[in-house]
Amino acid sequence: MSAAPTATGGDGPVPPPRTSVPGGAAPRVDGTTTAPPTGDGPVAGVGSEISWPAAVPVAEPAEPVVVDVEPGRVRWDPAERRARASQSFWTAVVGVPAIFSVLRLGVEAGGELQTTLLLVANVGPVNLLAGFLTTAARLLSTGLVAVFALGAVLAVSADGLPPGTRRRPLFARWADITPAWVVLASFLLALITWPLLYLPLLLPAFVAAFQLHPGRLHERVVPRLLLIGALLAGYGWLMLPTMRDAMRQGDEWLVLALIVVPPLLALFIAGPLPGMVIRPLASVTEVAVLATLVWAAVPVISTPVLPLTVTTVGPESGPTEDVRGHVVTTDDVNMVILQERGGVRYVPVDLVRAQVLCPSEEELPRHQLRIHDFHVEDSLLEGMGRRVRPVHRIDAACRTPA
Repeated sequence: MSAAPTATGGDGPVPPPRTSVPGGAAPRVDGTTTAPPTGDGPVAGVGSEISWPAAVPVAEPAEPVVVDVEPGRVRWDPAERRARASQSFWTAVVGVPAIFSVLRLGVEAGGELQTTLLLVANVGPVNLLAGFLTTAARLLSTGLVAVFALGAVLAVSADGLPPGTRRRPLFARWADITPAWVVLASFLLALITWPLLYLPLLLPAFVAAFQLHPGRLHERVVPRLLLIGALLAGYGWLMLPTMRDAMRQGDEWLVLALIVVPPLLALFIAGPLPGMVIRPLASVTEVAVLATLVWAAVPVISTPVLPLTVTTVGPESGPTEDVRGHVVTTDDVNMVILQERGGVRYVPVDLVRAQVLCPSEEELPRHQLRIHDFHVEDSLLEGMGRRVRPVHRIDAACRTPA
C-alpha cells in the first residue's frame, strides 16, 4: 500500500487536507478518530479521498492578517526612510562643492569656452580644492549649522505629536541620522571661518542643535539664574568695548543688533513647537535656507580662483605698462595673464620687470570696529594669521585700476 502524499513545512511533514474520513468518522482534537479506517476506501491520489494518519492534528485554516492602511498612501519602512535621508544628505555635502568648483572656473573665464578650457588645463584639482575651502568653507558651515539647528527643533517638536499623524520634516530626518561629532565639527568649522561679527549667532544655533534648555544648567531656580547671569556677564565683558565704539560711531546699528539679540534669543529657542506650526515652519525654513545659500553662493562662485597681481611689462630702457589680472601659467617663453577686465594676454617673459600681489575689493574693510584687537570682519583664523604676519602696506600699483 502506497503512503499518502505529504507536503513539507517548517515543523516536519504535514499531510494534505482531506475531504472526508472513510466510514464517516470525525477526527478529535488530538487527531484520533472514533472508528479506525477500514482500509477499503479509495486509493489515495489526486482527486480521491485519502486516509488521515493517526496522531496527526488537524490544521486549522489560518486567518488572514489585515493591516489598516490609509488609501492612496505608501507606508515606508523606517530603516529605508533613514537610508534615503542619509543618502540625500551626503550627496548634498559632497556634490555641492564639486558643482561650485566647476562653476567658479566658468565665471572666472567670463563665460568664454576657450578661456574656461585654458583654466581647466592649468588649475590643478588640489589648487581648486584649496581655493574652494578657503572661500566656501564659510558657506558650507553656514548651511550645516542652519540645517542642524532647525532640524533639532523640528525633530523634538515632531516627537511630541501622536505617532503616524504626520511625516517628519526633511531637516528633522537629517538631524536624526547625523552623528553628534559631525554636528559639533560643523560648529567648530563655523567658529574659525565666520567673521567675528556673526559669531554671536552661533549661540542660539548651538542651543537649538543640542536642545540645551536653561533647566539643564541646574535643577533649582536660584542657582540656574545665577549661572545664566554669570554667562551673560562674561559675554558682556567680551563685547562691551565693541558696543561702546559702535554707539559712538552712530551708524552701526546692525552691529549692535548682532551683538545683543543672539544671546537673549538663546534663552528661549530650545523646546518643542506647537503641532499646528510644524508643517508650515518646516516648508518655510527649507525654502529660506535654500534661498539664503543660493544668495550667499553668488559671491563664492564669483570669487577668483587665482591670485590678483599687477605685472609691470616693458623693455629695459623704455616705457612700462601695468597689466592687472591673474597669472594662469608661466613657461620659458610667455606668461599667460587673465586680465581683470577680460581677455587673455600672453606676455613674453623677457619683458616682465616687476610683479606685486594685490587685495581684491571684497577684502577691503567696511567697519572700523574691533573685538579685543581682532577686526570684526576677520575670522579667528584670519585674525591669528594677521598677528603672526601683519598686513603689509598696499602697493601704489594696486590702487590704480587698469
